[in-house]
Amino acid sequence: MNDNSLTELDSSWGKAVNLQNDEPVKNSELQIQEPEQDPVLEWVPSGRRLISGLLGLNVMLLGAALVSGQAFNPEGLKHQEPQVFMLLLMGASVLWMLWYLLWASKQPGICPHKDHHAGGITVTVVLMLFAAFSLLLYIFRVGYLISMRECKPSAKVLFPFIEAPFLALQTYLLWAHSKDCIHRHKIITRSGLMVILSADLLLWLNAVTEDTIHEEIELEKEDRLDFSNINSSEADRSDLAGLANSTWCQCSASAACLIFRKGFEILYPFNMEFYLMAGCLIYVMWKNVGRRMSPGPHHESQKLTFQVVYQGGVIYGLVLGALVLAAGVAVFILYHVWVGQQQLRLTAFLIFYGYHLAVMPAMSLCSLGGMLVYRLERRANEGGHNPTRSLDVLLLVAASLGQLALSYFSLVAALAVGTQGPLGDLDLSYSLLSLLELILQNIFIIEGLHRHPNLFVKRKEKQRSSIFKPKKKVAAQTPEERKTDVSLLEGNTSAAAEEHDGKKPWTKRAIQEICAFLILSNVMLWVIPAFGVHPQFENGLGKQFFGFSVWFVLVNLGQPLSVFYRMHSVGALMELLISA
Repeated sequence: MNDNSLTELDSSWGKAVNLQNDEPVKNSELQIQEPEQDPVLEWVPSGRRLISGLLGLNVMLLGAALVSGQAFNPEGLKHQEPQVFMLLLMGASVLWMLWYLLWASKQPGICPHKDHHAGGITVTVVLMLFAAFSLLLYIFRVGYLISMRECKPSAKVLFPFIEAPFLALQTYLLWAHSKDCIHRHKIITRSGLMVILSADLLLWLNAVTEDTIHEEIELEKEDRLDFSNINSSEADRSDLAGLANSTWCQCSASAACLIFRKGFEILYPFNMEFYLMAGCLIYVMWKNVGRRMSPGPHHESQKLTFQVVYQGGVIYGLVLGALVLAAGVAVFILYHVWVGQQQLRLTAFLIFYGYHLAVMPAMSLCSLGGMLVYRLERRANEGGHNPTRSLDVLLLVAASLGQLALSYFSLVAALAVGTQGPLGDLDLSYSLLSLLELILQNIFIIEGLHRHPNLFVKRKEKQRSSIFKPKKKVAAQTPEERKTDVSLLEGNTSAAAEEHDGKKPWTKRAIQEICAFLILSNVMLWVIPAFGVHPQFENGLGKQFFGFSVWFVLVNLGQPLSVFYRMHSVGALMELLISA
């Protein structure tokens, strides 16, 4: 029996070698012989992701403990251990990326398959945009840290000089190799990707905690100024001055330092969103290591072009979405201008809540209408395991938990203390509508991601081809005939994708209009909180009931997830718009 197995293994290796020199064999033969091409080492634990998974888990837990320790007890870690640990992670990640980009990726047979669902054009463009803003952020950050180098630890001053090449190399890696299904050096590859993923998550956590400390100091100063009278005591003023000096380390003495600090504050959210998105793409690469893609017509890459909008005749969704964008920009500017003025502060909160209370019901109705259109189309669901699809669904649900948690905490606060005044009523209405809109949009997107892209058109062709048959036979179609239709569709996608007489079904047009409107609406709902509009910090029922410190932590954990949810929803809706 051993001789027979050795003979079969030898023949399979021979056929694999012939694939590189001779003509390619048929797909069926390739699928039968491929599993023998890359035997797994005997000592590797079952699952083959266990080693890298345990490595990433331990690195992440240690780093999270260090970052949390620095956030809750800044004086306890006196040697900048969190910064040193993240510097070591970024250095190891840079070395692995250089190894893969300069040597391993050029080896023959390292990547025989591509996952065309991973790293779509929309996600790549957004990632490049975030990377560009993050690199610009590092310029402001370096200028600020150099201005304050006398009172900043050396590890923090050195941090952006290592973080910038780490971010640039990772951006190129994801741009050029996010679709790779790597089949050689699997243990090293999985471990390297897991170290990069751990670094991304720790850098995001560090950015969130640093942003939390900064905003907490600013709000404490503002609260003290609000509670004090105009004729405040000199002691209070000296306390505020000492707090400002300890926070900014005399940055106000230099005009250049103030410019660098302002640029750092404005561009800060883009860096947090980059690490979240990059971590998701790195996770997909890690899952795709060793994955074998079966050849099929619906694995062809779909390129995002403006032809989908122009040739598709999408009009109403774009017009209404453009109105939402224009109104959102006006609200965004007015809020930033008025919120700092005591006499116009209430008006700033009113226009913020009024805008969201007008947009979110429209988004909820669009999502509900899209689900009804799905029921009328009755498209089949795509089968098979797809890590990218599973990750999309997981990210949508996980990211939406941020806003959902804030809404439920606000509901609890409203039940406890009641709504006091118009702002309390608006805050409660905002929380309820956020719950409804998030749930309906999640259902619409998740259901759309799992639909087969061509089954509806094939059924239309089946109806046209059976027009000369008696109606009874068409109505009494057997399950075998339906199964044949699906198999013919999967075998000839190009023919199924053709539209009759240049006309498209009204359901397809409705889905495209809904997706276009939701895309532009989610873009605006992403921009507003991403650039520092957080009325929950300064006004809200949760702050009154839970207290400043607890509510501040809840908002800082939930708000970045809400921003990431809007951004990820835009990518998923783009894919639905293309596949409609």
